[in-house]
Amino acid sequence: MRAFPGVAAALLCALAAQQAAASCYVIYGADGQVLYRSVEPPVDLSLPLHQTLPQAAPGGRLVFTLDDHGCEAEINRLATRRTAPAAPPAPAQSPAKG
Repeated sequence: MRAFPGVAAALLCALAAQQAAASCYVIYGADGQVLYRSVEPPVDLSLPLHQTLPQAAPGGRLVFTLDDHGCEAEINRLATRRTAPAAPPAPAQSPAKG
């Protein structure tokens, strides 16, 4: 029966670790528009968010919560924003002769 406290402690640690995981990830753009919503993290969470989030959504905010209400309808506008065509370059002006 000496093993029971160790097993109970391991079970409690496992339950606590599951509660620490988020159930829904939402990225809001700088304009407040929802750019991403899913149960899957949008960035590599093993790295600091200040390194990964600006690459995914410049000026964005990542909010994660244990509540997955509304997360079943996934939104992913990150790829379309990253692959949107850039503005065409301005035409080069020839130097004035004088």
